[in-house]
Amino acid sequence: MVQEAIKKADVLIEALPYIKKFHKKVFVIKYGGSILSEERVRKCVLEDIAFLRFAGIRPIIVHGGGPNITERLRQYKVTAKFVNGMRVTDEFTLKVVAEELDKLNDLISSEIAEHGVKAIGFKYKDNILKAVKKENEIDLGFVGDVSGFDNAALQRSLEEGVPVVCPMGISNEGKRFNINADDVAFFMASALKAEKLVLLTNVLGVMRNPKDEHSLISTITVDGVQELIDDKIIEEGMVPKVKAAANAIRSGVGKAHIVDAKIPHALLLEIFTDQGVSTEIVK
Repeated sequence: MVQEAIKKADVLIEALPYIKKFHKKVFVIKYGGSILSEERVRKCVLEDIAFLRFAGIRPIIVHGGGPNITERLRQYKVTAKFVNGMRVTDEFTLKVVAEELDKLNDLISSEIAEHGVKAIGFKYKDNILKAVKKENEIDLGFVGDVSGFDNAALQRSLEEGVPVVCPMGISNEGKRFNINADDVAFFMASALKAEKLVLLTNVLGVMRNPKDEHSLISTITVDGVQELIDDKIIEEGMVPKVKAAANAIRSGVGKAHIVDAKIPHALLLEIFTDQGVSTEIVK
């Protein structure tokens, strides 16, 4: 019993320098996809985020909701259309996107609140994000690029608790746009010079061989990213994430982490232990 208690104390002592180093620092955490729909995974992730807040860190959650939106459209017998991974968004789809993202925003906020942490949900109509229509060869409809955010409102919410940001923006002309949640997280982390940008995914990280979990690459430098893409080690959907994370670091973000949310408490293990459990991208 005593040995077990000592081990627990060792874990806390290992975390101490990180808690000191990251006190009052901003972490931007992007959370979406299928791992947002799995209740067991979500409860564990949000518990970790509540822990970060109690440890004196200032986390911001940017959430997606792609699978929920696609499922809801399927119920209406509407086939989701994508161009280069971007959802083509007409007026009806935009309405469904707004409703589903609002529901997820409420769910995340309420589950964080269960841990005694105030969550400040920025939803569809709160206009936290500024947007412009996305330029593309094929018209994507109401799809936008983030062009700014209400920093005063965000800073107020960081004083009170955990901001939960829905990736929808409004243009100067008052038009609303659906924005890729990854892009929102990268933009906010860069603008805020966040200490960390965390991408919660359903994969272990960047691996030399996707079938061998022992081949995880624990650290990648910004300059090493292109080499891994050229060598086809970073492929497909991971390419834009890693490239954007590298750009965020060039813009002043401390580090980026690609974390497998399916591992219980992976977020805490990545941030508060010397070894970490995922892939970090560093300057």
